[in-house]
Amino acid sequence: MRKNLSLLFPLIWTICFSYFFILMIKITWQYIPFHNDVAFLQIKQSEVEKIPFYIPFFYTHVYSAIFVLLAGFFQLNTTLLKRFPAAHRNIGKFYVFTVLFLSAPSGLFIGFFANGGLYSQISFVSLSILWFYFTLKGFTSIKNKNIHQHKAFMLRSFALTFSAVTLRFWKVILVYLFHPAPMDLYQIIAWLGWIPNLLIVEYYLYNQLKK
Repeated sequence: MRKNLSLLFPLIWTICFSYFFILMIKITWQYIPFHNDVAFLQIKQSEVEKIPFYIPFFYTHVYSAIFVLLAGFFQLNTTLLKRFPAAHRNIGKFYVFTVLFLSAPSGLFIGFFANGGLYSQISFVSLSILWFYFTLKGFTSIKNKNIHQHKAFMLRSFALTFSAVTLRFWKVILVYLFHPAPMDLYQIIAWLGWIPNLLIVEYYLYNQLKK
C-alpha cells in the first residue's frame, strides 16, 4: 500500500503542477510583448507613472518567475538527481542565480507597492527576503557538502516559489466563496499565498527528522 502511494503521489503532483504551470504561462503571455497597461498593470497605473523603474522591476519579476518555477519543479525530481546529477547541478545553478539576482530582488521592489496597503506590503517584502535567504542558504549548504541542510532550504525556497501558483489559487477560491472587497482580498491572499506552503514543508521536514 505504501509503495503504491509512493508511486501515485509523484504522478498526481506532476499532473497538478503541469495544469497550474500552463495557467501561469497563459498569465505571463498577457505581458508579451512589453506593454504598460495590460492585465494587472491596468490597476497599477499610478505606480507605472510615478515610480521610477517600476515597470523594469515588474517585468523582470514576471518573466523570470516562470522559469524559476519550472526549474524548481525539475529539482524535486529524484530520478533526475540520481541518473543525471550534472543536469541537477546545472538546473540548480540556474534556479539559484535567477532567484538571487532577478526574481527575489524584483519581487522585493514591487512588494513595497503591493495592493492592499501595509499588511500586503509587509507580506510580499517578507516573502522576497525569505525567498532570497532560503535560496542562498540552500546554495551555501551544498557548497559546504551539507546535503541534508541543502535539501531542507531548497524545499523551503521552492515553497515560496510555488506561491506564484497558490496565491492565484486562493484568490479564485475566496472570490468564488466569499466575494470579498478587492483590497481585503489582496491583504488575505498576500499571506495565504505562501504561509501554508511553508508550513507544509516544515511539517514534512519535521516528520523526516523523526524517522
